[in-house]
Amino acid sequence: MRAKRTYRYRFTNDAYVALIVLHIIMGIFINTIPQFSTLYFAVVCVFFIFKVIVTPKREKLIWVLFGASYFVAAESLFRMTGGGLFYEFSKYFVILLMLMGIFYDGASGKGYPYFIYLILLVPAVLVASTTLGYDLNFRTSVAFVLSGPVCLGISALYCYDKKVSKEVLLQIVACMSYPIITMTTHLFLFNPSVKEVLTSTGSSFATSGGFGPNQVSTLLGLGMFAFTVRFFLKSPSLFLKVFNLVLLAAVSFRALVTLSRGGVFGALIMIAAFLVIFYGSAKFRQKQQIIVSVVLLISVAFTTWAISLNQSSGLVGNRYANEDATGREKSDVSTGRVELFVNEFEGFQEHPFLGVGASGMKQSRLESEGAIIASHNEVSRLLSEHGMFGILILMILILKPLDFRSRHHNNIFFYSFLAFWFATINHSAMRIAAPAFIYALSLLHVTNEKPPLRRKPSPELSK
Repeated sequence: MRAKRTYRYRFTNDAYVALIVLHIIMGIFINTIPQFSTLYFAVVCVFFIFKVIVTPKREKLIWVLFGASYFVAAESLFRMTGGGLFYEFSKYFVILLMLMGIFYDGASGKGYPYFIYLILLVPAVLVASTTLGYDLNFRTSVAFVLSGPVCLGISALYCYDKKVSKEVLLQIVACMSYPIITMTTHLFLFNPSVKEVLTSTGSSFATSGGFGPNQVSTLLGLGMFAFTVRFFLKSPSLFLKVFNLVLLAAVSFRALVTLSRGGVFGALIMIAAFLVIFYGSAKFRQKQQIIVSVVLLISVAFTTWAISLNQSSGLVGNRYANEDATGREKSDVSTGRVELFVNEFEGFQEHPFLGVGASGMKQSRLESEGAIIASHNEVSRLLSEHGMFGILILMILILKPLDFRSRHHNNIFFYSFLAFWFATINHSAMRIAAPAFIYALSLLHVTNEKPPLRRKPSPELSK
């Protein structure tokens, strides 16, 4: 009787380079033929749904994760080019893929805290149904603030304790890099001369493809992490090392000139967490190679920083030093985020049990200031809009991954993923799907892939 074959996913570096080149070409097409973005969007939607449906059961997990990682990285690209079906589509598409995965592959019973987490979101909807005024549409307002948390909960339910090899985990990270390269190409063509458009140290829509700099910077930061990982773990040749460093420099430059600092700081935290774990788990000889690679990485980082200073006439430096265009120090380093945080914490103090309801703080600011101002901070939003349930939600989100980590130590990106989630929700809330899905990746059970056994031929058979 034949032994059951273990499925092993393999993806060559040649295929990786080819896909990067393909996505550069697609970035050129999007810039020259605006309608191409819609075609691109439709093709990748159909492709990933098709792959999840037709692949054997043992491969469905991989294609669910590939599809989700690709779409969270492409979200800002589709938004800025108008290629997506609607604004929040990427979150709903990730939810769809995860539900398909649960349907075909099931979910671990040990992930039940995330089911409780989803239930804890419901009271805020009930409160909102009685408090939101006519100026805020109930359905769209609630969907906007809860689509991200629901995406996180369902993604976490599916990913919890799912077994993947280290190779698959690396390819999940690689999948994020492809649409980010397309977006980076589009940004260079959309705004080839940074000097012509940067006149202040405020976040720049012109250098962000005409779209929200905060969101673009966040995903470019994710690209910085992806190419750093590729440089250290999947660049065995000189060509691949140079290739990935050039891509890293290009993505880092575009992230810096958005003048939105959150994505860049998030990337640096992710990279630092990865390198600490990678270096700590390496053997002596490998540690020496890592040190050489880190020196090379720092050299590229300083070169990229110098180019960004030159191309922005020093405004990038002013921005990161919290100065205006004339070099005077700004009074608020948080650009209004601290004030919003305090405002939402006051909402929690006034309504500590059930909170003000989903989008309740928007309603409050609309009444007091006459403008709809969305939260930048998911932590304060959870407290103000969910009250004591928000505290329970935060406890689940923080403690459950740490509990999982205490038993499973093979995910080299665990702290990077968790750091990205926490950093992003503190400067951009959950405007994009990335923090929700990246958080779920920290719950994967990464296994050491065993090479196939090679038995020596029997002496009798060799005669």
